[in-house]
Amino acid sequence: MTMLTITPDTVARYNRPGPRYTSYPTVPVWSKNFSEIDYIQTLTTLRQHAAEPLALYVHLPFCAERCHYCGCNATVTRRAPVVDGYLDRLEREMHLVTAHLGTGRRIVEMHWGGGTPNFLDAAQTRRLVALVRSLFDVAPNAELSVEVDPRIATYDQFALYRELGFRRVSLGVQDFDPAVQRAIGRLQPVEQTIASYTACRDLGFASINFDLVYGLPAQTEATFGDTLARVIELAPDRIATFSYAHVPWVKPNQKYVDITAMPDATTKLGLLDMAIEQLGAAGYTWIGLDHFALPDDELTIAQCERRLHRNFMGYTAQSTTNVLAFGMSGISDLANSYIQNDSKLGTYQKAIDAGHLPVVRGHHLSSDDVLRRHVINHLMCNLELPEHLTLPTCGATLSEMLPEAMERVEHYIDEGWLVREPGRLTVTMTGRFFLRNIAMEFDGYFQQQTETPIFSKTV
Repeated sequence: MTMLTITPDTVARYNRPGPRYTSYPTVPVWSKNFSEIDYIQTLTTLRQHAAEPLALYVHLPFCAERCHYCGCNATVTRRAPVVDGYLDRLEREMHLVTAHLGTGRRIVEMHWGGGTPNFLDAAQTRRLVALVRSLFDVAPNAELSVEVDPRIATYDQFALYRELGFRRVSLGVQDFDPAVQRAIGRLQPVEQTIASYTACRDLGFASINFDLVYGLPAQTEATFGDTLARVIELAPDRIATFSYAHVPWVKPNQKYVDITAMPDATTKLGLLDMAIEQLGAAGYTWIGLDHFALPDDELTIAQCERRLHRNFMGYTAQSTTNVLAFGMSGISDLANSYIQNDSKLGTYQKAIDAGHLPVVRGHHLSSDDVLRRHVINHLMCNLELPEHLTLPTCGATLSEMLPEAMERVEHYIDEGWLVREPGRLTVTMTGRFFLRNIAMEFDGYFQQQTETPIFSKTV
């Protein structure tokens, strides 16, 4: 077991609210004074670098029902006209953006997230893909991926995704145990997941991912072990093991989760440890914070070659640094700026109908932000802090650029989370359980933030 040296006292001391660092600075730091004009200026700047490829994210928020545990930005509906109306606004938003960015930009990656992207019917799915291809130049080898809820998926739906160029699919599994499923309000017989997985294999998807969640109510070592055994038997290419983030003050639907049935922090960490051990024994490589991949997967190869990247869409082997997001709550990462769309369906659509980009907040990165983002991203992806990391861009070592942060992380050597090697500090196996805590030492804003809980706990 990898966490034999982690005591309950250590867990209690370090289990505190902290970011997952899919961005730096994190969303709470961004300004609500960031305006549509600021977004347009960012797009205009990016237009001057027409050769730089983009990654697209499209948010499709619709679900037939709301799961208790869900932390996504979702809208419950069963009415197709609501979806059609949303697609109308997506089309207008894309035209508003490309009016300033220019059409025909090369796309090397596109991800549809939600919500439930496969809530769209065939005509709606074709319409959205056609819209993207009419305004952007989607590379022949572009990595197109989609999140799928197996409970409503059909073989024909997967066949359509393949026809339209999607190469990767992520299946929402969470947990196979019926008691856990009842506790989170998501009944999903294992046969539904197997049917979706089999269809994807038959149709030749390049990569199939399973999303699992640990720390859920009614989860035990025995039940989660059974789930892992079933997953290993099916052998998806990738597995994401997300820590359940209980934030009912942000996501009111989570008030239906019975917190008395949730595993405590030490037990929860043990579930992750079990996943690491069992998936590792089955040939999977632990990627970054919370992903696993088979040895020949692009993520595994990218991590070994120190070229893994991390953005709002997760870990990726793609090197593009610009992410353009569409739809409610979408977050763009463009030209050293972050832009977030309105997360409420009504006000998002109202802004689009008035001819405005639906911006609600954003942030222009300072030189210090860029430096710290680079360090945090490298740590989250490559599990190391090389002294030379900042030399090419800053002309000085990491200890010279961020002396206070480097002094603070010295403490983690004593904890056994970091080990000093020639020219670098390397994260140990034990330290990977607390990777978010280590990254927080390089966050120039975290200590300034409000005492009101914003983030989930690090364990």
